[in-house]
Amino acid sequence: MRIDDEMYNEIFNEDEHSKKDVQKIAINNNAVSLNLYDWVNSIIVAVVAVVILLTFCFRLIDVDGRSMEPTLINTDKVIVTNLFYTPNNGDVVVISHGEKYDKPLIKRVIATEGQTLDIDFENYKIYVDGVLIDEPYIQGETIEGNADIPDVVPEGKVFVLGDNRPVSLDSRSREVGLIDEESIIGKAQFVIIPHSYREGSLKPYLDLSKIRYIYE
Repeated sequence: MRIDDEMYNEIFNEDEHSKKDVQKIAINNNAVSLNLYDWVNSIIVAVVAVVILLTFCFRLIDVDGRSMEPTLINTDKVIVTNLFYTPNNGDVVVISHGEKYDKPLIKRVIATEGQTLDIDFENYKIYVDGVLIDEPYIQGETIEGNADIPDVVPEGKVFVLGDNRPVSLDSRSREVGLIDEESIIGKAQFVIIPHSYREGSLKPYLDLSKIRYIYE
């Protein structure tokens, strides 16, 4: 049987429930579309924010080697901040690779430009501006390297050492020497993926109990 326009309108005008159901479906579809748009938009904003933060505020750096033990363990991952950063004594910093080393270095700032520096290698003591510095973080003794130690740190330079003094390649060595401030990527602030050693083993294992802020 053919239904003309008049009969069609009469049927649906009388069936208010059908009309309401159609309206509800339309409203629900619109709501789903809006929710999907908001969800996608939130993801895009979050990704852009992370990219900006990683570019201008902080980076994630791998610790490579044992030169900063016990402060940092080989294979630790640390968060490094670099926004408006100026190196200060005691900071643990990440240094971009140079001509003689192909990976970023992680060392501790001992003295900055204009400061006097005196290292007593016989007694393993370091004096900055005439004051003996307290170094509870180090491992081993501060032995002599093959580089000349300046009496005064030149402008734009910093003198750095690793905390694991016997094995660290740092400003005591000609391969590293004094560091240009411009070569410092930033300050290591937080150990986000930490590791430890089991007794009798030199292979580090993941130890989330050691997540921590890096104190000077």
